[in-house]
Amino acid sequence: MLAGALGIAVVRYLLDVADPGVQVPPNCDLTLGMVCIDKTEPGRTTWRMPADERFTNPVGMIQGGFLAACCDSAMGAATVTWAKGEKVFSANAEMKISFLRPVRAGGMLTCASRVVSGGRRVAFVEADVTDDQGHLVAKASSTYLLAPRD
Repeated sequence: MLAGALGIAVVRYLLDVADPGVQVPPNCDLTLGMVCIDKTEPGRTTWRMPADERFTNPVGMIQGGFLAACCDSAMGAATVTWAKGEKVFSANAEMKISFLRPVRAGGMLTCASRVVSGGRRVAFVEADVTDDQGHLVAKASSTYLLAPRD
């Protein structure tokens, strides 16, 4: 347990999250095996997630809810980086996702998210999920509500 707590403390340090009330990474990202591979540009993040067999539906395809959760995490993170140094809470107000291709278990999925437009309290965000072959498998859009975090 100590190693896990130490790992979270290191991640907090790397992400400049000083608020002990904010868990970074969140449990949902840990469960999905999501890893942020790029957050260098404000308002954009790129994530990787395994297309794990645990996430398949009865016919062996990745269940859409897991793809949606991946998009939600990536888009929410994009809004936080977009806040340009301000500490904010970001909450998904609504989300639409289109599933464009079935995804079989195995390999990795990449989710690229970007803030398209927004202001101090609202951000409109999009995400694309691609498979190992670069095929677009899902596309999502969402509106996030932003609130100051002291």
